Amino acid sequence: MSRRVADQLTIVLAGSASLAIAMGVGRFAFTPILPMMLHDGTVDLTVAGRLATANYVGYLVGALAAMLIPKEWPQTTIIKSALLLTVVLTALMALPFPTTWTGLRFLAGVASAIGFVFTSGWCLAELTGSTASIGSAIFTGPGAGIAVSGLAASVMTALSFTGQGGWTTFAVMSAAISALIWRVFRKTGRDVEPFYVGRAGTSGRVPRTEMPMFAVAYGLAGFGYIVTATYLPVIAKNAIPDSPLLTVFWPLFGISAVVGSLLASRVRKSADARLYLIGSYLVQAAGVAMSVVWEDAVGLAFSSILVGVPFTAISYFAMNEVRRIRSSHHARYMGLLTAVFAVGQIMGPPVVGAIFARQVNSDSAFALALGIASITLVVGAVILVAMIVMFPARVHHRPQER
Repeated sequence: MSRRVADQLTIVLAGSASLAIAMGVGRFAFTPILPMMLHDGTVDLTVAGRLATANYVGYLVGALAAMLIPKEWPQTTIIKSALLLTVVLTALMALPFPTTWTGLRFLAGVASAIGFVFTSGWCLAELTGSTASIGSAIFTGPGAGIAVSGLAASVMTALSFTGQGGWTTFAVMSAAISALIWRVFRKTGRDVEPFYVGRAGTSGRVPRTEMPMFAVAYGLAGFGYIVTATYLPVIAKNAIPDSPLLTVFWPLFGISAVVGSLLASRVRKSADARLYLIGSYLVQAAGVAMSVVWEDAVGLAFSSILVGVPFTAISYFAMNEVRRIRSSHHARYMGLLTAVFAVGQIMGPPVVGAIFARQVNSDSAFALALGIASITLVVGAVILVAMIVMFPARVHHRPQER
């Protein structure tokens, strides 16, 4: 293995690990720990929805903050700060002070968004000129983080851990991984090449409505998956309460997200990324709906897979589409898109809470919420189809490197 390839692999592994901490722990550790906290009696579903919403609001604030951070600030320092904050905030969740939990989850969301934006940007910049597959491999991180946290939560559940023990374990795991990758983040990133080279529209000018439409479509994806991503273990417990497979579905979701990231790295780069997004939306819509119409372990497994596979692939395709539409200042628009996605996520728990307040039982409440989420993803796909018709992209093939 050449030194250059070894350096690239190191960056990929460090970037993937950083995203695993930012997303798998900072964002989604709450999901597998929630059944433990419900069992402890420290929260109910109403409080759980409030904590989830606080995290998603924090993610929105973090995405907006990422847009405003001056370019002169060292990206690697920001990444390290996000890692450190995630470890500290996760550890503080183990303290028996429920009044602080909402604020802690909010700040964890802020750190998560900043870590995601700057880790993605720095790693892709450092990997400019390498093969596309190795660059996109950093997006396996969120899925890997979800899978590892889910498997760890399964073991902790079997050992009768409390929620406090779960938060402590995730903090220690995050600290250990951060220490291993700390020294990798020491360079200054370069400009990043787009997913494919081309102009937006047919005349090379960017229509005013193109970016707003794309942002709306991406925001709908944020709402479409978040009900499953927040409540999957609880949904499984309601559907198959005595099954030994209750703790399997969340790790399966994470593993599927890793597979989806790897598949995304193999697609044809000269094609319109919006086509891949449409396919991803529809696959995820089918997965969300499947947990409603097929309410047993097999149906939940397929649902976890179909929702998980497009999970990070959607972000990968969308971020690269932004770089095509806005070839200049694309980092700012990446932050904007992340913020709109966060708005979609924020709407998820309140919608579920409102439905629970009006439904007789939890099964019908979750069925209605998941049905709305599935339809939302279909609407997002329809918007992307309309965009292809209204704003056809002229794609220029990039010469192959020798």
